[in-house]
Amino acid sequence: MAEDTRLGLLSTRRDGVATLTMNRAERGNALSAELVEALLEGVNAALEDDAVHTLVLRGQGRHFCTGLDLSDLDQASDAALLWRLVRIETLLTTVWQAPKCTVAVAQGRTWGAGADLFVACEQRVALAGATFRFPGAQFGIVLGTRRLALRLGSGAARDLLASGGELDTAQALACGLASHAEEPGGYAPKVDAATGAALRTATRAAEGGDLRDADLAALVRSAARPGLVSRVRRYVESPKPPPTTRTAQAAQTAQATAPEGPAAEPGAQ
Repeated sequence: MAEDTRLGLLSTRRDGVATLTMNRAERGNALSAELVEALLEGVNAALEDDAVHTLVLRGQGRHFCTGLDLSDLDQASDAALLWRLVRIETLLTTVWQAPKCTVAVAQGRTWGAGADLFVACEQRVALAGATFRFPGAQFGIVLGTRRLALRLGSGAARDLLASGGELDTAQALACGLASHAEEPGGYAPKVDAATGAALRTATRAAEGGDLRDADLAALVRSAARPGLVSRVRRYVESPKPPPTTRTAQAAQTAQATAPEGPAAEPGAQ
């Protein structure tokens, strides 16, 4: 077993499985600029390793990932925050386009960019007690929207984003946001690496192909409007109502309109 420890990230490899564990439990594994870069480096290294067939993403402690780390918001500039969002989108599209199996195992809060990272993975394990929120639209950010629409259906994704709603584990499984209720016992591939990569390429073609440039452009257009830090600050300082009936309605819409796919089943490939 190979093991590597970086700032805010633990990396291990064993039996063809590379595991990256966000290791900022005291900050809810929020995405600092340093953690984003470490994740990008770790993901790319795993994807370039011919011995790796599966990449697993985890969060240490109570939460998978609570989104952007805004502890330095008072010192941040619009440009610096925009660059971090660009790097996050680069991370998300790298995971989404990966030719290997990608897995996210989510517990606790899986919010914001953390929820987008969950969505980008092929297998999405929602453990008991996990919650999912996508608040970016509340401060004018379009991040991960197309990928969420492919998971839930376009109408349901818009409703969830516009309402600022929250989904629990059961709702995430019912609507297709999550694919598994518990982690599979193992990740041994059912097909060889070349066939697996070809299958992923073919299915992505059916979803519109490689749209990473369009996704990045949508993010930059939304985030480049002047006043990015001010918008985020207003959101942070605004009162947050608890999950409401609007959330339940968003979940019901997502369940009714979710694209057809295999039932959530531990170990399903």
